[in-house]
Amino acid sequence: MLNRLFVQCPQCQTTHFISFFKSAHYVCSRCGHHSRLDPPHWIRQLCDRGTFRSLFANLKSLDPLRFPQYRQKLDAAERAASGWEAVVTGTAEIGDMPVALAIMDPGFIMASMGSVVGEKIARLLEHAADHRLPVVIVICSGGARMQEGILSLMQMAKTAAAVRRLHGKRQPLITILTDPTTGGVTASFAMLGDVSIAETGALIGFAGPRVIQQTIGQKLPPGFQTAEFLLEKGMVDIVVPRKHLRATLVGVLKIHRTRPYPFHHGGGE
Repeated sequence: MLNRLFVQCPQCQTTHFISFFKSAHYVCSRCGHHSRLDPPHWIRQLCDRGTFRSLFANLKSLDPLRFPQYRQKLDAAERAASGWEAVVTGTAEIGDMPVALAIMDPGFIMASMGSVVGEKIARLLEHAADHRLPVVIVICSGGARMQEGILSLMQMAKTAAAVRRLHGKRQPLITILTDPTTGGVTASFAMLGDVSIAETGALIGFAGPRVIQQTIGQKLPPGFQTAEFLLEKGMVDIVVPRKHLRATLVGVLKIHRTRPYPFHHGGGE
């Protein structure tokens, strides 16, 4: 019964009533830590009620390299997560405006990007280009999935090419960077957004701070790789707390609707 009434902040260990924690969008009232959300929570928070329609939900990871214990890990992730893969894709309306939407699921092998994740995102981007829809991707990932080796790394190029085609159709990619956004996902579509919105305090980077510090042999500045640090350095466009995320997203989509995508990146049809 205790677990149903209370929840503990993973960062400062403050105990919250679960009902209050939910009403605060799973953000700690003491330290401001933004807990990770699964796709159903993001859909309820961002989308107009009842408008989400799933796409490409039947795609499921195999074990192409016969990596030890990978099949068992996939089976466990499928039971624990929201679907058959580490990303949920579909269409929805946000503020009465149609969008193509992808949401990464940290409950599925830390939302790592394997062949199916890359394929689903690429297909969504191509669907949006064909139907002239803006794309919103909620990103939370540990990077490329090591159990698929070079096949996972190939998804970086594939998704980047799909983003270029979307730009050719003069539709924007809006990325929402949450904690953590790292590895091959950061090195591909996560940083190709026309508008990059980061959640307060999110860790965003390629390699982890400890690896970088050991590699360069220097002490890193305070707050290195936080959303606020990247905003200061011009790597993201805006940092917002979760409670203002939907309103911010609606504002960006309204700007696109009233003043359509002004930049032409080339590569269009």
